[in-house]
Amino acid sequence: MEILSQIGIFFGVCLAGEAAASVLPIPIPASILSMILMFVMLCTKILHPKHIEQKSNFLLSNMAFFFIPAGVGILEHYESVKGVILPLLAVCVITTVLTFAAASLTVRATVAVQKRIASGKDAQQTGEETE
Repeated sequence: MEILSQIGIFFGVCLAGEAAASVLPIPIPASILSMILMFVMLCTKILHPKHIEQKSNFLLSNMAFFFIPAGVGILEHYESVKGVILPLLAVCVITTVLTFAAASLTVRATVAVQKRIASGKDAQQTGEETE
């Protein structure tokens, strides 16, 4: 029964995203709105991670399966992209490397800031203890 409730939560959030996409005057994909809604609900503790943990783990472990339709779509239009397949692959590889690099640098910067903040708090606590 727990899985059904988790699936219901996912479908409810997706339905809310679809409704918001149809009402908003600017074209934002419903899937993006759904992810933003889920993020806000998790951040504000309206939705707790334990409520969606089991279904989320299932979806994450089977994520590769969800890329099959996109690959089939590209193969269906192979004749259209045949002339630009190498530049397309080059763009995909380059942007993947750039994305990895940006994520790595962001994590490093975040860790450095966290260490700096933690060392500042430690110094303040040490200063208070010696007084």
